[in-house]
Amino acid sequence: MRTHTARLAWMALALLAVVASPAAPLAAQPAVPTLPTIPDPVPVTLNPAQTAFLVLDLTSANCSARPACVASLPGVAELIARSRDAGALVVYSSISTPGAQILPEVAPQPGDPIVVANADKFAGTTLEQILADAGVDTLIIVGTSANGAVLYTAWGASQRGYTIVAPIDGMSSADSFATFLTQYQLLNEPGFNNPTNEPLRPNAVTLSRTDLISYEGM
Repeated sequence: MRTHTARLAWMALALLAVVASPAAPLAAQPAVPTLPTIPDPVPVTLNPAQTAFLVLDLTSANCSARPACVASLPGVAELIARSRDAGALVVYSSISTPGAQILPEVAPQPGDPIVVANADKFAGTTLEQILADAGVDTLIIVGTSANGAVLYTAWGASQRGYTIVAPIDGMSSADSFATFLTQYQLLNEPGFNNPTNEPLRPNAVTLSRTDLISYEGM
């Protein structure tokens, strides 16, 4: 009985010491990461005979529901017109959603190549052969979703040795952060990076703007 009472007294003293001790400091909270700064878009001048303009997934099934995508259409349409006038190849893609139609503001003309695929427009399509047959080495890429079609097609193009121009006002997503993330990733693709946004760095992406893109001889 005496041993049991002593044990209870010891436990009470231990509990009292814990309650009376100063509170342990809270664990340090992880620092909130600072968003990186993306370099400003730069002007570029392209050779139309060696350039293809990829217009990706600007359709009734996705673009129409995204205000940022709808806002991108006038600039894209104007650049399409200038690209046609210069003689550059214009290539379209569409998604596999039933009933999806490329929007009339940026509609293809008869004879324009159209591929249907998910995010990477090279995967399971004839896009690589279309570009090879045209003898192009430089691509302009616009579209929605930026973090889908634009990002993954640009990655596929980098792997195939193309120089890529991505107008920031020609890409859109369901939310602005996805577009921001895409712009950062385009300049920082492992093995094909261009972190300072050097204009027309070979085998990498340059961020530009539709009104900063021009063609030789125009």
